[in-house]
Amino acid sequence: MPQRLVITGRSQEPRERFTEELRRLRSERGLSLRDLAKEVGWDSSQFSKMESGRTLGGPEVVQALDQHYGTPGLLVTLWELAVADPAQFKEQYRGYMELEAEAISLWHYAVSAPPGLLQTAGYAREALGVGWIKGPELEQQVEARLGRRQLLYGDDPPPFRVILSEAVLRTALRNAKAWREQLEYLATAAERPNITLQVLPFSAGPHGLMNTPVKFLRLIDGRTVAYTENDLRGELVEENASVELLQRAYDAMRDLALSPVESRLFILRMLEEMPCEPST
Repeated sequence: MPQRLVITGRSQEPRERFTEELRRLRSERGLSLRDLAKEVGWDSSQFSKMESGRTLGGPEVVQALDQHYGTPGLLVTLWELAVADPAQFKEQYRGYMELEAEAISLWHYAVSAPPGLLQTAGYAREALGVGWIKGPELEQQVEARLGRRQLLYGDDPPPFRVILSEAVLRTALRNAKAWREQLEYLATAAERPNITLQVLPFSAGPHGLMNTPVKFLRLIDGRTVAYTENDLRGELVEENASVELLQRAYDAMRDLALSPVESRLFILRMLEEMPCEPST
């Protein structure tokens, strides 16, 4: 009879399990944080934050640790699970995040801010920071938001269509450098084969979703669900008739939007119009 497997007793929560493995691997090799930094080439404070759960780090540093410890793919896999874990998001958004991770296609309409899937770190930090989130929680939420972008960059990413109201592109960040980086990121994302980006100019006039940012998810079982939100709460819309009404409004608005090519040129023109950064 095969030997029965023993439960390890380690955390089943993805983020905590990732940090446990980081601490275990370093401890087994008798390394201090400073030793690890010298051998791997990252600052010791980065590893300290990762092992304490204050940050998950990025794929490059995790891959470097996998290589250093001789654990090919283990830490990257745990990191991916931690990044995608819906538990790191505020409770009212978790239902949507779980469905988003399973969607076979997505399409969004953004009223005043770029969709989370297309936000840079600078944008997410400033946008989240004007609310009630501060300190370590702010950094965790920024990291969680950026982690969602992995959905669009895998081996077989789902098609993603997004319509940006011109107001999104006119509502600049206070930090000019961060705003330039956000516009550049949008222009680059628009070139990806799985992303279709359109701009709805002010000249399009009134339409059925003027005050309603909305997201649609096409699920593997053939259903389409919608999600609307504001700064305080989000609502998952699953009833067929309501989803159909929102889709009709979205389709009518899409007909008013600039073409994908015109939309990217619109963003590039905005970049050209930005003041040049002072030389140092």
